[in-house]
Amino acid sequence: MEMENYNKVHPTDGDAVIEIHDLTKKYGSKKVLDGINLKVKRGEIMGFLGPNGAGKSTTMNILTGYISATEGCVTVDGEDILENQKVAKKKIGYLPENPPLYLDMTVKEYLGFVYELKKVKKEKIKHLSEIMEVVKINHVADRMIKNLSKGYKQRVGLAQALIGDPEVLILDEPTVGLDPQQIIEIRNVIKTLGENRTVILSTHILQEVTAICDRVTIINKGKIVAMDTLENLSASIGEKGKYLIRACAEKEVAEKILQSVDGMKSIHYLKTLEEGTSDFVIAFCDNLDLRAEIFNAFAKAEVPLIEFKSLELTLEEIFIKVTTQPKEEAKENESDI
Repeated sequence: MEMENYNKVHPTDGDAVIEIHDLTKKYGSKKVLDGINLKVKRGEIMGFLGPNGAGKSTTMNILTGYISATEGCVTVDGEDILENQKVAKKKIGYLPENPPLYLDMTVKEYLGFVYELKKVKKEKIKHLSEIMEVVKINHVADRMIKNLSKGYKQRVGLAQALIGDPEVLILDEPTVGLDPQQIIEIRNVIKTLGENRTVILSTHILQEVTAICDRVTIINKGKIVAMDTLENLSASIGEKGKYLIRACAEKEVAEKILQSVDGMKSIHYLKTLEEGTSDFVIAFCDNLDLRAEIFNAFAKAEVPLIEFKSLELTLEEIFIKVTTQPKEEAKENESDI
């Protein structure tokens, strides 16, 4: 499969708030990032994925100004993260995987401390109260952070990222270690925050990306290997024209009808899940859409079709396809070690 070169400039429609240009990071002779380009527009939730060691954390550390790039640049709402670090950082709220909490403070004391540290100009009591309301921690404001559950500690971490009302939120594994109910609650909070902010969400939980992200960027070995909506990635990376059908007929009858339609690439019988029915996975030849012809063929034979759906790739399948190294390439690399 020939992948698009996402490491060349790949423009995004709309008003881009985050722009990463030709970003490269080297540690000695090792190149961790290899000239990546990325734009994230205002009001977009971008899922940022990659295997361990792909360069994901390095990208986020450069984006938040914690480390510098070897080459290339990052701008946040037009401000270079290194050249104008003070202004650019004020536009970013960052929630690392392990939130920087002071456990012996109360929630209110800690958020007040972060408020002073960030030198926020907004009215303090009102601003912090609004943030606590958004992440739903008002009722634990006077409790010591060390006595909170993992879920509430994550909420406090999210609250500190929101202090100063930043335009951009960088969230690194925001639901790690949470129970299912806490995960749902944090996801809902992130969805709400993404309505008027730009969010980059880094996570290993692919269901999380599917549930809340507008677009997906996948990085592997320092390069962006896929970037688009989940729907478009499924269409471009997966096998086009592949469908699951269920017909009210025995295998031989349904198979004969399918074979009568010109342009079929493959017909694969699955099994009978309902009595009197047969399931098939079918694929069309390139650039053909035979759905109408198939419906007509079954109607002419007076055999009802009770299911006919596209088999789109899941995000997990897409992730594996674009990050798995071909065997031939793997052998070549092994010989270089």
